[in-house]
Amino acid sequence: MRNFPRPVAALVLAALLVPIAGCAGGGKRSTADTQYVARDVSTLYMAARNRLDTGRYKDAAQLFDEVERQHPYSVWARRAQLMSAFSYYLSKDYQKSIDSARRFLSIHPGNKDAPYAYYLIAIDYYEQIVDVTRDQSTTKQALDSLGELARRYPDTRYAADARLKIDLVRDHLAGKEMEIGRFYQRRHLWLASVVRFRTVVDDYQTTTHVPEALMRLTESYMALGVREEARKAAAVLGANYPNTKWYERAYQLVQKHPA
Repeated sequence: MRNFPRPVAALVLAALLVPIAGCAGGGKRSTADTQYVARDVSTLYMAARNRLDTGRYKDAAQLFDEVERQHPYSVWARRAQLMSAFSYYLSKDYQKSIDSARRFLSIHPGNKDAPYAYYLIAIDYYEQIVDVTRDQSTTKQALDSLGELARRYPDTRYAADARLKIDLVRDHLAGKEMEIGRFYQRRHLWLASVVRFRTVVDDYQTTTHVPEALMRLTESYMALGVREEARKAAAVLGANYPNTKWYERAYQLVQKHPA
């Protein structure tokens, strides 16, 4: 998953960074820091924008938070909430990005930018996916969040990207099941391995791991002495993936152990 492309998370950035009419200083760099000092909304927002434009994402997020805190009823508070989530995402502080996006959705559930907030949450989880040798709880959260986005807003550009990532995440989760199944096989825990490989075949049918899972099922069933089930797994493998090395191995195994 580490090589997957980063999302185009700035799809709405241009819309959110429109100029503020009457900004003091005409865009001059602000020297304001993130400590609490009462400032007008224009000064705060422009200071946050400046930090974002110069790559100081954590400072930008904190200043966008200040916009919301000091001017909660201004029209810029809503924009600042979403920009805070985006800035935390860029700084790779994914949990704070999730929290900011969720706060935005709790206050503005029907806002036109709600799909983007859901997208940010999903991407925050997606960016934290780790290799299959480690715990995959975050991967499952990514899958749930991507699925929620696709269900809620199926016709948006965010949903289109989510559907592509769902396939990648499912393949990753199937890879985790395969990793565990092979671990059990190496220790001759055949029943446990069958459970994992059947999960891949039944729950992740469209992933790239199914051919190997069917071959591993053939192996495990043979080791258990359940030859009829082994032949069934090999037959399914041959019917759907006849030209793979996995079918060749399964076929040879079945031929060595006739009924």
